[in-house]
Amino acid sequence: MTKLLYFGRLSDITGSAEETLTLPQDVSTAGELRAYLDLRFEAGGALLEPTVRIAVNNELCFDDMSLAGAEEIAFMPPVGGG
Repeated sequence: MTKLLYFGRLSDITGSAEETLTLPQDVSTAGELRAYLDLRFEAGGALLEPTVRIAVNNELCFDDMSLAGAEEIAFMPPVGGG
């Protein structure tokens, strides 16, 4: 089981700030997980935006990173300020 964290507006889209999920067998990279979740939550591409960063086990990564051994995966949209 992998803990998924959704920050900012992504928690509104997913309906929660975190969940525990067994990753599907056909999902092996961060990019594949991003696409899977976008379809699952009918997010309209919100999780596919390149400005949404992914951290695997507290380390920022790119979409091609393997999720083998991932205990925690966080999805973080850009932070606005002013």
